[in-house]
Amino acid sequence: MKLKIYTDGACSGNPGKGGWAAIILDHDLKQSIISGNENNTTNNRMELMAPIMALKKIKKKSEITIFTD
Repeated sequence: MKLKIYTDGACSGNPGKGGWAAIILDHDLKQSIISGNENNTTNNRMELMAPIMALKKIKKKSEITIFTD
């Protein structure tokens, strides 16, 4: 299975309140959206949390392309 994952993370203040999100698209363009937040975190941590959590959600062996900033 081929998957595309689009991710982003942000933080208001550094450290401060932060959030992350990921969109996982399969070969039929069916999407799964996941997200999360933390009260006391950093921008770098949120940027990295998005792809980590997206990869944890994938249960089948897949070819994965991640798009992130």
